[in-house]
Amino acid sequence: MKGLVIKTDYCVKLKKVMNYHPGEDIAKMRRKVAGILSVFCILFVLILSAHAQNEKTFLWKVQSKTNTVYVLGSLHFMKKEAYPLDRKIEDAFDTSDVVVVEANINDIARVDVQKLIDTAFYTGDDTLENHVSSETYSLVKKQYEKLGVPLWLVSRQKPWFLALTITSFELAKLGFDPNYGIEMHFTSKASPKKRIEELESFEYQINLLSGFSDREQEMFLLETLKDVQAYEAEAEADALLRAWQTGDTKRLESIVMKNASGDGRLSLVYEKLMYQRNRNMTLKIEEYLKKRETYFVIVGAGHLAGDRGIIELLKSKGYTIEQI
Repeated sequence: MKGLVIKTDYCVKLKKVMNYHPGEDIAKMRRKVAGILSVFCILFVLILSAHAQNEKTFLWKVQSKTNTVYVLGSLHFMKKEAYPLDRKIEDAFDTSDVVVVEANINDIARVDVQKLIDTAFYTGDDTLENHVSSETYSLVKKQYEKLGVPLWLVSRQKPWFLALTITSFELAKLGFDPNYGIEMHFTSKASPKKRIEELESFEYQINLLSGFSDREQEMFLLETLKDVQAYEAEAEADALLRAWQTGDTKRLESIVMKNASGDGRLSLVYEKLMYQRNRNMTLKIEEYLKKRETYFVIVGAGHLAGDRGIIELLKSKGYTIEQI
């Protein structure tokens, strides 16, 4: 809408310029041109308005016969400049009774810290080098040398946790901050006015990631290192943000899932990390659709995209769905 105001202002200024020249004959010409200009400005404003109305977000309205559930794709790390969010997203939140997230980040006190340490770090003399190939270990060394971080600080981390650490480091360098993440934004606004529920939990997610075999964890780490190389150019991270802001599911899917089909060794990891969870979360959303309260569900944007994403799974079950 800001662009609309600027363009309309421009039309007004042009018309004022047309009123500047004196003279009878010129006055007639001025009226004709001003009339044409007025029509042009009206058409231009209408085109811009239509474009603004047609622009989509990463929010879907899902309806059953008895209830409405809003499903918002989330980026867990966001830039401060991404705010304020689109008014349509905020309005959906305002009209909802319950906020649902994958795991409630405002309830971190429930996390068993000792269990996290036990599942994320090697004990005794054990280190990362004993559990990954020499090639993978060399890539990790190269990455942390670039960051200026001593290897001994990370060599005790298991591959799944190290992958999360690397991603956090790189996104932070590009200005992406978890404090501006979508979940943080809405759970902070919700408390204490709205009830907050979880699709999963931190414990579930920790058990899932730490439950991967050494080989699966290494593949997860290798994929992260590939992603980091793309993020370092900034283009891909910014493209991801832009796809989210414009509701471009195809583009976001191509970024998030680019390695899923290219490497058969990742198929089992993606099955556990994405597709199985998509099915489970879809079942939970179906439960909300049977209730009477309006739900505002926030889930990682990658879970909503693609033929095996939550939105397509809900469509296949016959629910009325609209991308807002």
